[in-house]
Amino acid sequence: MKGSSISAEDIKKIANLANIPISDTQAEELTKQVDVTVSYVSKLQELPTDSVVETSQVTGLENVVREDIVDKSRILTQKEALENAPHTHNGFFVVDAVLEEHE
Repeated sequence: MKGSSISAEDIKKIANLANIPISDTQAEELTKQVDVTVSYVSKLQELPTDSVVETSQVTGLENVVREDIVDKSRILTQKEALENAPHTHNGFFVVDAVLEEHE
């Protein structure tokens, strides 16, 4: 296996971005596991695929869609939509912030 292209610090940064707490021991173990995965994928890149036809799916099935028709009998007015909301401002719902800032 070649030298690692990802470090334990990279793993910690990714975990932080995903808001997943990991220890130094876990970061080291994940680094080894990622190295094994990358090594396996690099072996796949050596396969001769020049004669393989590209495809996005193999079942032959197609999406079935319906016409986008608005059912006006099921639409609420803005006033009706907001009348039971605990907090509104200028015709909009007001909610508490749900995002956190990460370093």
